[in-house]
Amino acid sequence: MSLLPRTAEEFSSAEYWERFFRRRGDKAFEWYGDYGQLCGVLHRYMKPRDKVLVVGCGNSELSEQLYDVGYQQLINIDISETAVAHMKQRNAERRPGLTFLQVDATQTPFESGTFQAALDKGTLDAMAAEEEGLLATRMLAEVGRVLAVGGRYVCVSLAQEHVVKMAVEHFVREGWAVRAHCLGNQDCGSASFALPLFVLVCTKFRKPPPAPVLEVCQGEDGPPCRLATVLELLRVVKERQAYALLRQKLRTDTDGSRSPSLTLCHASTGRPRYTLTVQDSPATAKVPRANHFAIFIVPQGRESDWLYGSAEGRSQLARSANFRRLVIVAMHRDQEYQDMQSVQSELSPMVMELAPPGMPAHQQVPFLSVGGELGWREVVSQGKSALSGEYCVEDVRGEDGLLYRRLVFLDNAGVVQSESRLSSTPAASGRKKNKKKKPKPEAPPTQGGANTATTAVDKTFLCCAHHQVMVAGLSLLRMGFGESNGAPVSVLLVGLGGGGLPQFLRDFVPGASVEVVELDPAMLEVAQQWFGFRVDDRLKVVLGDGLEHINTLENQGGHSYDVIMFDVDSKDPTLGMSCPPPAFVETTFLKKVHNLLTARGVFMLNLVCRDSSLRESVLERVREVFSCVLSRGIEGEVNQLLLCTHGEGTNTFASPQALRKAGKSLQEVLHASNAPCKPEIDIATLLGDLKIT
Repeated sequence: MSLLPRTAEEFSSAEYWERFFRRRGDKAFEWYGDYGQLCGVLHRYMKPRDKVLVVGCGNSELSEQLYDVGYQQLINIDISETAVAHMKQRNAERRPGLTFLQVDATQTPFESGTFQAALDKGTLDAMAAEEEGLLATRMLAEVGRVLAVGGRYVCVSLAQEHVVKMAVEHFVREGWAVRAHCLGNQDCGSASFALPLFVLVCTKFRKPPPAPVLEVCQGEDGPPCRLATVLELLRVVKERQAYALLRQKLRTDTDGSRSPSLTLCHASTGRPRYTLTVQDSPATAKVPRANHFAIFIVPQGRESDWLYGSAEGRSQLARSANFRRLVIVAMHRDQEYQDMQSVQSELSPMVMELAPPGMPAHQQVPFLSVGGELGWREVVSQGKSALSGEYCVEDVRGEDGLLYRRLVFLDNAGVVQSESRLSSTPAASGRKKNKKKKPKPEAPPTQGGANTATTAVDKTFLCCAHHQVMVAGLSLLRMGFGESNGAPVSVLLVGLGGGGLPQFLRDFVPGASVEVVELDPAMLEVAQQWFGFRVDDRLKVVLGDGLEHINTLENQGGHSYDVIMFDVDSKDPTLGMSCPPPAFVETTFLKKVHNLLTARGVFMLNLVCRDSSLRESVLERVREVFSCVLSRGIEGEVNQLLLCTHGEGTNTFASPQALRKAGKSLQEVLHASNAPCKPEIDIATLLGDLKIT
């Protein structure tokens, strides 16, 4: 018959524990770690001279081992008469000073302030299993009563969420300090429990502190990381548990169909330092016998590249590396990294825990990288928008060795919101450091132009491939560019980003007048300060909701545009479509867009949708409104560009010859503009892959 309880509630039952110890006899039961695993943290918080109350001692050897190393004032209590009798008999001769009493931990006979420490190994977990946790709450109150000021409640626990929440909230209300040590997985014979052990150390203060004192430490002697709320502490505990479960899973099997990720945080600050993604080769892959395991370091600033930032790319990277398991490591933008050697030394102890099953002992594990370099990144600005959340502007070195400036929303840090190429090297000279003096604007941005912080932006080049396709889509305007050089072209663009696309249209398309609708005022400030964006009589920005603006224009009448572009993202990550928000592709709204186009007009939609059925639904609605819909995918990205017209001349523009001719005309117009530099864009190539949808 099993000695484990059939239901969780039995943990809190006195009858259960009486049966348990009768059946187990004299054999010690070390369910929550033994002395060897716990001694470091116990000696740190309990002194040999302390009078210690051991709550729920059972028949564990822990009190005996503490007694043998000098702890002479241990009072052991347990609700089980059988357990207490066994322990008295076992220690009568060898440890005459070791006291065992049959006592209910929720109502003890001891005077208030009697003990300097209370030791609990698993008892809180057992009592918290009782419905509503009333027994556990009463036990914690009793522990608080019998401890002296400065005394510590040292609780060894598996840290289930309801247990930790109840205990920490109780002691915070009482004005105590709470520190949690994560000790790692416990050994149980030849097996290992997946969940790690935690030790809660709760210290009784004479007066409550002005703010809760909540800390987490990794290991028995790791530096404490201060937390602000109980919810933060619970989050950290859950992260440690998730890591332990993942590690246990990875130690037992490989699975090429999944790609789990985990984040390693800096021990002293708790801030994310590395993100690790585990990529296993498929079972059918022919991997050399010696290629068990490797670590790949992604250069700083390259995390969003398709090869590293997408599941498909990482899978391709793993196939190229040809190891049974490849751990892909990304570094975080707010951390300092000295060099590749220091990164390898820091990661080695942790990543070895993720080795695949069956890897030989002492196997050499290679660290892979691109050219042996960490890459380079400098965060030049950070801020928080009421609409878009926290964001940063950073300069990075690309694969081509050139410098780029990026806008990244930190709630989706793997996606680059906007990007521009820089025309000159910052004073940092490309050394792999993070802490450098940040460039600052000389003056606040104005409507008239950019400031000194943005002079390095190269406006001749569009980094975003879908922006290049949108520019190439101007070729579909019914009036040939070669015959109407400088003729007015009116553009309505919803979504500003860093401003690269509208600035390019204004600078290089003669006669273009661009109206941008942007919901977030903070993005306009970012575009002006850091991306060289400027407004004038041919480029203006309307701050407001794009939906409302188009509804107003259509209702008023008298407004029309040659080109309408949607490049606006959705803030809801659960939809399966990150661009545009669903309301922008409803049939009724698309008809309003249709009505605002001139007879020769083109509607351009940047569609980013991973849900195939949802994407097809959007395409059906677009085809319902626009009789001619051309599309082009972006290599290595989810983006699909839709170029939509009223339908006249469909056959003309669908033919490769006509598209080449229109593209050549547009290319000539762009190069003939009055701008001091020629734009870097190949219209013919961009139009080459257009297809009728």
